[in-house]
Amino acid sequence: MSAPGWLQRVLGGLPKPPKQVPEDEPPRPLSRDRVGEYLLDRGYKFVVDDDGDLTGTWDGNRFWFLLLGEQQEIVQVRGRWHRVLPLEQRPALALAINDWNRERIWPKAYLREEDGSLALYSEVSADFEPGVSDNQLAQVLACGLGTGVQMFAALDAMLPREGTQPPSDLPDD
Repeated sequence: MSAPGWLQRVLGGLPKPPKQVPEDEPPRPLSRDRVGEYLLDRGYKFVVDDDGDLTGTWDGNRFWFLLLGEQQEIVQVRGRWHRVLPLEQRPALALAINDWNRERIWPKAYLREEDGSLALYSEVSADFEPGVSDNQLAQVLACGLGTGVQMFAALDAMLPREGTQPPSDLPDD
């Protein structure tokens, strides 16, 4: 039985396939307008907030599309979970978030204390100082939204709402 192609390539048996970069799509400077075009092309609804950032809600969670850096060359998709949790849940949430960050590349997750409660955030960032193609920008924006929504849904399923009991694998006495 022969080894799979990727294994043969790792072991030096197959040449590395050439990268497929479309020549007709050179990198262009990152801009808020380009991010907005991506969102509009997909039928997403968003607004420009008081800080000039694009923002909208997906599955009830607020997301911002930020341009950071001296020349606004870094795009960041930042999401905030629709739920807030009591400060007493910080240890359990910290464990869940550490597990998430250890087992997955995206999104980065973290907690912030806001108005006496805990808020959960997701972030995906990319530095496009040399410019970005439409495909690259679309991948980062889709990743930021998709993985953020996925993480919030996973935690929503794990953490009971106030007044509900967490599921138990132990039989009743």
